[in-house]
Amino acid sequence: MAIAKELVLYYTPEKSDADRLLKGVLVRMGIRIRNITPEQTAEKVGALAGLPGYEEQEKATDAPVIPEKLLVLHGFGQRRLQELLGGLRKAKVPPIPMKAMVTEHNADWPLYELYQEIRKEHEMMTEQKESK
Repeated sequence: MAIAKELVLYYTPEKSDADRLLKGVLVRMGIRIRNITPEQTAEKVGALAGLPGYEEQEKATDAPVIPEKLLVLHGFGQRRLQELLGGLRKAKVPPIPMKAMVTEHNADWPLYELYQEIRKEHEMMTEQKESK
């Protein structure tokens, strides 16, 4: 059996029934899950994803707070990404708007900064939809 290279960094400020549904889809698809704690929000995305050249720091007691669920995906091709999104819909996992892929550009960002960028983009897209 091939080793899954896909990884989902999963951050949630509070546990819910949706966590079980989400993790069930990931497990069935053979996708690795890494739960991110509030103390890890200042870590670089590359370190959290286990990328070469990135080292995790000690957990910060004063890390910035992320107030909502966040998924950061690593190692997904287009087909597998579509399978994942379809699987989440089919399992009736409530939408998680804060999603991103690990890229060479954001791997060096602290997770909190990536979250802020995703939040900003989401707000801009929502405003555009509402103005139409």
